[in-house]
Amino acid sequence: MNDSKKKTLVIGASPNPQRYSFLAVNNLREHQHPVVAIGRRQSTVADVNIVTARENFKDVDTVTIYLNPANQKEYYNYILSLHPKRIIFNPGAENKELYDLAKANGIKPLEACTLVLLSTNQF
Repeated sequence: MNDSKKKTLVIGASPNPQRYSFLAVNNLREHQHPVVAIGRRQSTVADVNIVTARENFKDVDTVTIYLNPANQKEYYNYILSLHPKRIIFNPGAENKELYDLAKANGIKPLEACTLVLLSTNQF
């Protein structure tokens, strides 16, 4: 595994333990990655505050998305403005339009599952 910890923004974060975004936040923290999160309502998962506003987070390495493509549109400019190194499109979040925008802006798009990447030391 790459020893450097990657600050990760989880978009579509949820305090519901049944949601994959909830599991992702917990797993990212278990792997000691710094995590920031945006969701529909303010809450806390592990030691991460879920905010509802698009804050200007600094030094975001990875954006991992848990929203369907229709709900991603309002985040395009925001995500690109953070200049992450990569965007992970989790299952159900695959989006050719944002994928192509990411590539055009020098951001690596990846259709993958954050949970699988973490469990196989590929994150």
